[in-house]
Amino acid sequence: MTTLPEWLTTQRIVLVCLTLFLVIPLLVLLMPVSANLYEQMSANRRKSIALCVFFILIVFILALLFEEIAPGARIVAFPLAVVIATVGPLVGYYNSDKIILRMSRARPATREEHRFLMNTIEGLAIAAGTPVPKLYVIEDTAPNAFATGRNPDHGVIAVTTGLLQKLNRRELEGVLAHEMSHIKNYDILIDSIAVILVGVVALLSDWMLRTFRYGPRRSRGASRSRGGGGQAQAIILLLALITAILAPLIAQLLRLAVSRKREFLADASGAFLTRYPEGLASALEKLDADTEPLEVANKSTAHLYIVNPLREHASLLNNLFSTHPPTQERVAALRRM
Repeated sequence: MTTLPEWLTTQRIVLVCLTLFLVIPLLVLLMPVSANLYEQMSANRRKSIALCVFFILIVFILALLFEEIAPGARIVAFPLAVVIATVGPLVGYYNSDKIILRMSRARPATREEHRFLMNTIEGLAIAAGTPVPKLYVIEDTAPNAFATGRNPDHGVIAVTTGLLQKLNRRELEGVLAHEMSHIKNYDILIDSIAVILVGVVALLSDWMLRTFRYGPRRSRGASRSRGGGGQAQAIILLLALITAILAPLIAQLLRLAVSRKREFLADASGAFLTRYPEGLASALEKLDADTEPLEVANKSTAHLYIVNPLREHASLLNNLFSTHPPTQERVAALRRM
């Protein structure tokens, strides 16, 4: 019977297999999409699932590499990664909307005070074929809006008082349709889970880099191995170091790239609901031209808003890490419709 080399452990075979499986979600994420709106919606759902699979595989790969460079952590590293990768998205699934509304200091809208707002969202819900989302208002004069909620049955849309004051009715309808599209396409759920998993990737990578700082330890099997085993150990350590450095950056860039595509799709879906692309295009121009920062927004919630609420993001580097495509490109795409 042929025996495996001493350095080729079961853990390393699993590590190689998981790394190869990364190609599958990457191909789905990079697959070109037809210009047809319905095909874009279907592709959006496929890419959302692929994005979560990619992050979960990265978490498991980092956990296995961490065990390679720190054998003492073998008992806890992989189980801990499994727990974090499972519990984190579950917490985000059930509580992200409540947390975000509390952070934004949003209050429920009332029909007595916001009759047009309530009537408009009810009409859009009928057009979209989804339940009517709950409406919240944020007391802030900066015009902006966001959607949250784990699915259409628990959808929430929040708008600022500045948005209600500065937009006309057709523009406001366009913004609400955009946010309704995010809910219908499950964008908020996937993005909330992706944010949590990116944080897990960053945490594991930081643990690995700290381990390298104090010097990786060899396992007993590795210290006794010779030739190919020593070379394999050196390759594993090098890959672990490279992965620890690059994994957080790649994960974040990939999440942001998919998020930017979702903004284009939500614009198109919103225009499809209202049958009036110019309303949303005009609203985006007004929101982009408004220089007032949104006081309740921060870097953890900025990705939810229809336009970036943080006004210090004008540099090329910050735009690279932005969840929103340039407003001019969004307006041009709408007017081409």
